[in-house]
Amino acid sequence: MKRISNLFPGVIIAVMLSLTGCSGDQTVDNARYVDPFIGTAAHGHTFPGAVVPFGMVQLSPDNGRNGWDWCSGYNYSDSIIIGFSHKHLSGTGIGDLADILLQPTTENLGKDEYHGGKDFHQRFRALFSHSDESASPGYYRVVLRDPKTLQNPIKAELTATERTGFHRYRYPDGSKMNLVLDLGFAINWDQPVATIIRVINDTLVTGFRKSKGWANDQQVYFAMTFSKPMSGFRLFESGLDNPGVKTIDGKFTEAIFSFGSKGGELMVKVALSPVDENGAINNLTKENPGWKFDQVKKAARLAWNRELGKLQVETENADLKETFYTALYHTMIAPALFSDSDGRYRGSDSTRAVKKAEGWRNYTVYSLWDTFRAANPLFTLTQQDRMPDFINAMLAHFDESGLLPVWTLEGCETNCMIGYHAIPVIVDAAMKGVVFDYEKAYQAMKKSAMSDIRGLLNYKKYGFLPADLENQSVSQTLEYAYDDWCIAQMAKKLGKEEDYQLFMGRSKNYRNVFDPATRFMRGRMADGSWRQDFNPLYSNHTVHDFTEGNSWQYSWFVPQDPMDLINLMGGKEKFVVRLDSLFNNTEKVQGSEASPDISGMVGQYAQGNEPSHHVAYLYNFAGAPEKTQEIIHRICTTLYTNQPDGLCGNEDCGQMSAWYVFSTLGFYPLNPADGIYQIGTPSFNTATLNLPGGKTFTVTAENLTDKNFYIKSVSLNGKPLDRMFITHGEIVGGGELRIYLK
Repeated sequence: MKRISNLFPGVIIAVMLSLTGCSGDQTVDNARYVDPFIGTAAHGHTFPGAVVPFGMVQLSPDNGRNGWDWCSGYNYSDSIIIGFSHKHLSGTGIGDLADILLQPTTENLGKDEYHGGKDFHQRFRALFSHSDESASPGYYRVVLRDPKTLQNPIKAELTATERTGFHRYRYPDGSKMNLVLDLGFAINWDQPVATIIRVINDTLVTGFRKSKGWANDQQVYFAMTFSKPMSGFRLFESGLDNPGVKTIDGKFTEAIFSFGSKGGELMVKVALSPVDENGAINNLTKENPGWKFDQVKKAARLAWNRELGKLQVETENADLKETFYTALYHTMIAPALFSDSDGRYRGSDSTRAVKKAEGWRNYTVYSLWDTFRAANPLFTLTQQDRMPDFINAMLAHFDESGLLPVWTLEGCETNCMIGYHAIPVIVDAAMKGVVFDYEKAYQAMKKSAMSDIRGLLNYKKYGFLPADLENQSVSQTLEYAYDDWCIAQMAKKLGKEEDYQLFMGRSKNYRNVFDPATRFMRGRMADGSWRQDFNPLYSNHTVHDFTEGNSWQYSWFVPQDPMDLINLMGGKEKFVVRLDSLFNNTEKVQGSEASPDISGMVGQYAQGNEPSHHVAYLYNFAGAPEKTQEIIHRICTTLYTNQPDGLCGNEDCGQMSAWYVFSTLGFYPLNPADGIYQIGTPSFNTATLNLPGGKTFTVTAENLTDKNFYIKSVSLNGKPLDRMFITHGEIVGGGELRIYLK
């Protein structure tokens, strides 16, 4: 067989520029402000490795540990690297992926040396120091050292295209050049089910890894090619050597590839496919045919600058600029591409049958409980070209599985978290003019809402989820009610009056769990009585009335009708006092099983978890916008930094950062599907959104200082604005929002 490096020759920089959509005239290098290490410490759960915007491959180091703070495979507190795998999650609270692990080493296994499949990678672990480590968008570099002698340093560099990972290793002169492949390596929930390694020739290896975990049927196929021919190889199954074979399969398969004993440079390209090995080969030959590592690295940076250039901010505060552009970077890692270069992908039905995206690209990793709040609305401003594909991916999921996605991972429905929050994302897109099949989308939304699963049978029967029949009863009731409001808006748009009335009625179900005596949302029993052991401070991770929170945090979730919530709580003055009590509360969350996600506390407000994200903007509705401005300024300046621990909670696939991007610009989508943005307070002297068609929308802050963050007056396109919100239409129409501060 031909070596894959000789297939489809071409000029790589031209190929890569066509893939990224860059014209070559990109001059604004906002990528220099991005630090991928932000969020890798503490509980941010981000990864520092190489990825292009919304790419299929996330090539990043793994520390080889399990645990909550290693959900991304890496935590800044660590000093060990056991390899570089090609799939990673950004900021989730559950660990999975870390597929197709490679580790360069100068060592080898002795003939009789045995290492069990689960721990094979530990034999080749290496020490690293942050002083020998760096990262930037689309690139990662580290020096690996022998943990016993600290000698034999190997310089490792990583970059990526959409569907391929590109490794460049420099071995010490005179050393053995070995490369370990471990398909049995897994983190947290994930475990391999079946793996295979095929040595096709001396430069090409293919195979697959099938696993079960958070994604219950993940299938990753790969094609790996080397810049120089192997001098030898050994294949292992569960740590046992298998001399003389070129193909090996089992639950835990590993390989050691040798490239001589003189040291020097070795480059490795790994293409992935969710479909088959031929798909991976095709992705590699079409997307990354040459061996120009630096040009691929440059193209990855160009791709990031194309995206980061959609927002241009001006400030003399360098740390603020770094925090902002890293946040913007983090919003563009998920969803992740999930179709091959020929359009094929693996469907979401129980058979995982191969499908083909005709005229669109499929995506996965939809953390919708998190991202519907701000990340997806941000995409309607920054990813207008990708929005139809994002929605069509959800509709394809509906075609294949019968329901809209809840939380999809590698094409698998995890059913993680509550609500059916594909609905606000779809409705928001429709109301903003994104083109897709509205009628089909509406029927998909209605089917999700009228099903009997996930507590909906009781929700429809009682008008709320009874606390004695369902866990997370209050949170689910509130979030279903909001989703129902969204369905009603789509019904109205399509002229379905009867459905509009039905779902508008259901959207008021939050009233059924509001206790007027305590003025809290509260668990209610099937007989209509209130939960007697009610404590608004109490939280149990998922086995109680609230999801990752307590009543203090969830009692504000009525984004579809804030004025009605204000009236329920006794009017504007009492509502403001109530909000003040939230932010000034000195008590702690109670409950031995309280969720660790309840973090970034300002009183009982939890910036580190999504249910709180809209709450500070509610002051606007109660006639106290200055309090919104004070809280937003406090959160932005104290709970987000440019340090590795600069996130106060899980990044959650971009939501934590999207909140910051919006809030520092000076506005936020309190109701993520009504096309209205509440004005908070800006953090930049000027911030410009570069829109399609050459239009721009600029937010200019007059008299901005560290102490001047209260709004004196606002004008839009030179005319006084007598309201504390702007509309989506006003933004995409272009112009200037000028905010005068005092």
